[in-house]
Amino acid sequence: MAGSTLGTLFRVTNFGESHGPAIGCVVDGCPPGLELSAADIQPDLDRRRPGTSRHVTQRQEEDRVEILSGVFEGRTTGTPIGLLIRNTDQRSKDYANLLDTFRPGHADYTYLHKYGLRDPRGGGRASARLTAPTVAAAAIAKKWLKLRHGTSFVGHLSQIGEIVVPFEGLEHIESNPFFAANASDIARIEAYVDQLRKDGDSCGARVDVAARGVPVGLGDPLYDKLDADIAFAMMGLNAVKGVEIGAGFASVAQRGKTHGDELTPEGFLSNNAGGVLGGISTGQDLLVSIAIKPTSSIRSPRRSIDLAGEATVVETHGRHDPCVGIRAAPIAEALLALVVMDHVLLQRAQCGDVRVATPPIPARAP
Repeated sequence: MAGSTLGTLFRVTNFGESHGPAIGCVVDGCPPGLELSAADIQPDLDRRRPGTSRHVTQRQEEDRVEILSGVFEGRTTGTPIGLLIRNTDQRSKDYANLLDTFRPGHADYTYLHKYGLRDPRGGGRASARLTAPTVAAAAIAKKWLKLRHGTSFVGHLSQIGEIVVPFEGLEHIESNPFFAANASDIARIEAYVDQLRKDGDSCGARVDVAARGVPVGLGDPLYDKLDADIAFAMMGLNAVKGVEIGAGFASVAQRGKTHGDELTPEGFLSNNAGGVLGGISTGQDLLVSIAIKPTSSIRSPRRSIDLAGEATVVETHGRHDPCVGIRAAPIAEALLALVVMDHVLLQRAQCGDVRVATPPIPARAP
């Protein structure tokens, strides 16, 4: 199956199905000598895993990661790192009624036409369950980038359905089940999501993610631009229907005097470019936003067709998120980290000896 590998030098190949015995990935290209254990990876998986609040799917997966290869005496060897996460709470019977029908908004119809068969159990390869190995792989990249460049990543929910979530501070993100950088609107969000579940409905979300401490010079013209690769990776995340870099679509209404980020010896005066100019990083924060569609698995009856092409009605049962964006922040962080890691290694390989007299402009506080 093509399309299961992300990256050029730091390559992550994802495998498994939602209701198979296990999921995992192979990470190839990690530099040798990095101290690494399961304890470095587990915290990010714990942030992403299901069943952590009443507002998300109640599938109870521990998501315990196992390192199968690529580490000797606590350090990476430079060889492929095998990561395994066993599935322990599958309920395949919840999908028995979908064998002969297609769920609206899901990949059932397209998978059948592409492969001639499909795995209906939890969506198979199309399930968001397959984001767990991505998060595990990115924990390795995050650690290496933090040690070598001081780079860090943070994502938060900025809109859920009709509710725009005001930014109040990054310190609030880990204190609520929505990854919201907000403390005052949590009760309103909870009530909104509770009502969605009662209505058998779902909603979309917007998630903002940033990388800080990014080296200058990452990315290549024309088709391997840093922002192009970021958009490519983000669109590979389940349910993402839009990606913005920096000002994004707001730049349509901006004037040139506003949009162009002026430079001073003390730093850029703004960051409408989102940390990328000409496809190459400026050293400012990388600013990315993603739009996530409403969860397709809802209890409300929906019109569809069966395998014979006849009209039918589908009701989806089982354990589902009323808004998949609630758990998307750690995954968006992971994808951004994987892209940055890949580009850091590419930059080191081609331009590691480049030196210029002009000093890098210091990044300004957001």
